[in-house]
Parts: sequence; C-alpha cells; structure tokens
Amino acid sequence: MARFRNKKKKVFVKPVVKKNQPSVDHITGNKIPKSFVFSRGKLPGPLRQLQMDLRKLMLPYTALNLKEKKRNSLKDFLNVAGPMGVTHFLILSKTATAPYLRVGRTPQGPTLTFKINEYSLAVDVAQSQLRPRCPQDLFQNPPLIVLSGFGSGDQHLKLTTIMFQNIFPAIDINTVKLSSCQRIVLLNYNKDTKLIDFRHYSIRLQPVGVSRRIRKIVQNHQVPDLRNLQDVSDFVTKAGYGSESEADDEAATVTLASDLGRINKASTKSAVKLQEIGPRMTLQLIKIEEGLCSGGVIFSEYGNGDGKKKLEKEDTKKQKDTDEDEEDMNEDQENIEDLEDDEED
Repeated sequence: MARFRNKKKKVFVKPVVKKNQPSVDHITGNKIPKSFVFSRGKLPGPLRQLQMDLRKLMLPYTALNLKEKKRNSLKDFLNVAGPMGVTHFLILSKTATAPYLRVGRTPQGPTLTFKINEYSLAVDVAQSQLRPRCPQDLFQNPPLIVLSGFGSGDQHLKLTTIMFQNIFPAIDINTVKLSSCQRIVLLNYNKDTKLIDFRHYSIRLQPVGVSRRIRKIVQNHQVPDLRNLQDVSDFVTKAGYGSESEADDEAATVTLASDLGRINKASTKSAVKLQEIGPRMTLQLIKIEEGLCSGGVIFSEYGNGDGKKKLEKEDTKKQKDTDEDEEDMNEDQENIEDLEDDEED
C-alpha cells in the first residue's frame, strides 16, 4: 500500500518591518539632525557609562546600540553617516590628565573640543533624589534646548551657540504638541570661570491648587484606603496634606492651550516642575577647528596660534599691496613729469 505523508501546514510568519525614522520634519520642512555618540581610544568604566547616558539623551535621533571596534577609524564612521543622514558626531576620549568631549558637524566641520572638568552619571543623579522620575516614554521625543549666558558677542561663543542649537531638532511653537515636550537640556555659560554647566531635566506639569493625594487618585485609578477615616473629607483635609501641594509660584505657572493627560486640562493653570535626570557635566571650551577633527584652529583657550598667523599674513599682504600701489603711483607721477618736460622741449 502506498504511504500517505501528512503534509505539514506551513506557518506564515509576518515579516518585521522596521519603521525608518523621517529625515525631514513634516511640519517645519527642515532636515532633522541625527547624531552618533562614540569614543576614540580606551575609556574607563564611568566614561563608558557616560557615553551610554549621552546616547539616551540624544534619543530618538541617535544610534543607541552603535557598535564600535578598535580598528574603526573616523573615516569609517563618516562613510556610514552619509547614507544614514547623520549630521553630528559626539566623541568621547580620555588622556592622562582629563576626559574630553568633541562635538563635530559632518562632513566638513567645524569641531568643538571641550574638557570635561566634572561629571555625574544619570545613576548618581537618581540615587541622590528621594523620588527619582524616569518614565519609559520620556525618551520618545527629542529634548528642548535652552542656552544661557552665551550672548557676549565673542565669535567662539556664537559658534558654540549655533552648534548646540542645530544638534537638536527645531520646534514650531504654533504647531508643537505639549505632550512631546517632556525633556529639556540647559547650558549655562559663566563668563567669570569660562565654564559651561550642562544639565538634563524632565518636564512635569501639575495642576495648581490640587493636593498630592487627589492627583494620585486621578492618575492611578486606585481606590484609597479609608478604613481608618470617618469621612471622605478627612482624607482630603488630613493634617499634613492640606499644604502638601507645593507653593504655587506665579512665575512657574502656565495656562495650557490643550489638554495634557487626565489632570491637566485646557484653560487651567498648571505649575511647571523640572526634575534632573542626568547626566550632569561641567565643560570648558578648549579649541574650535575648521574641519572635522582637523583643519585650522579658529579658537584656542591656550593661545590662538593659527589665528595670529592668519592675521599677520593678512596684514603683511595688505602692507605689501599698499607699498606696491604707492610705487605704481610714484612711477605714474614720474612718467607724467617726463612727458611734460618733453612737450616743453
């Protein structure tokens, strides 16, 4: 008898399609900046963790799981950056004296080199807080950027301002959604110490005049424990909770244009709360180069040698041109005098 084989049904597996990130903002029409955060040379453990914290900070338009190898050169990253639309490099390195952070624009520069005087990891910042806050959806949208103290008019500060403004996507205040504004990066320049304080905060809105207990009921959908209370009003007006909602400062309150969550409603006042999530750095601008980690030095904290040479060359060239013009004028004057003498003869 012939055998009949049981034909197994083929299981259809739906292919996983990865959603490519847009390269152009559909609202503003501007190109969305993207970044690579990697290192040059061997880094100790804390700096490796700082590198991961910077990658999380630059989300969602960065490569969180970027793989690096010792044999990779800067040219290798540059070749990959073009097709992927990467516009900026953040490069960490370590010398015998201090760690450094280089921020460069691809593919032709400029490059800003910062010395990291002090830094704290995101883990350290969270451990120092009583109630650390870092929800999972916090990194789905890019952070806002706020620059303070950079308006002195110096050229190197203007370049620093332009670099950090362009490293994050621009926003349109007329079309931006409030729900997408969840993080903020603050850079404060101290003109006396010439140091830049780098801070990373999460933004939280709380309705004005509502106690913490009421907010918890609305947000968590949980029935409170009222067994030891005689009335519901005791739960609201219990001693110690009447003033638990933080003091409402008029300067820190905003009127919402649209609903945000379950408790922040449109046309109502909400208090803006900032909570640091890290990393935290204290930076010092050391050098600005024209190209990507190469080229002429536009600014140097320890003496702008190239700039002086360029100025000296320009002055020498101008002086030379002036001398040549004077010689030509003298020759023309002599020729005119000779012609007048010939006519008189």
